[in-house]
Amino acid sequence: MYRKYVMQWAVIFDMDGVIIDSEPFHWIVNKRIFAELGVDISESEYQQYIGTSNTNMWTLLKQQYGLAQEVSDLVAMQVNGNIAYMETEEIPQVRGAVQLIGELSSNGIPLAIASSSPYRIIDMVVSGFNIRNNFSALVSGEDFEHGKPAPDIFLKASQLLNVVPESCVVIEDSTHGVTAAHAAGMRCVGLNNKNSGNQNLNAADMIINSFSELSIQKLQQLATCHKNE
Repeated sequence: MYRKYVMQWAVIFDMDGVIIDSEPFHWIVNKRIFAELGVDISESEYQQYIGTSNTNMWTLLKQQYGLAQEVSDLVAMQVNGNIAYMETEEIPQVRGAVQLIGELSSNGIPLAIASSSPYRIIDMVVSGFNIRNNFSALVSGEDFEHGKPAPDIFLKASQLLNVVPESCVVIEDSTHGVTAAHAAGMRCVGLNNKNSGNQNLNAADMIINSFSELSIQKLQQLATCHKNE
């Protein structure tokens, strides 16, 4: 049974490229790893993996390039590299994200993060930005066999929020994320983040270039428009 909230709708945030502007340093870290592994992967080729889980990415790269390492070891290299970077460099926020999170939370809107990143990094971000208490649920792609574009992570987030999927709005910056949101039966706002590479957001229900274009009222309209269909 789903609990009834007063507002009866919720917002689910992707994290990388939506809350933290992480894709530029992810490329820096992964480029170093690719060099260590002796594989030549261009930035444009790498961009097709933005939005999917680390496990999905390394499973495909291991198959394509015949890498000897286990997928779990490759994922650990990536995660440890990202953490090392974040521990020594300032964590870049996506402008306006933390403000919107605070406004939604203060108005009683249930919020979740559904990120392909592991919990260790999710925890670093929500703690570093002091937004942990704004979220009712934190969900990581490391819990699922099938990452985005599969809908599993978003369906789990809606379950933890106790809000039906069709009353959830997802905010995403990647093609895979938009696909996953719609596969879960949710509305999706596509954030056009230039640092997330060449992502096709055309399938999103609304496309924005910055959070200044978004409001609680617009999100509520998206979340509740299915009731009028």
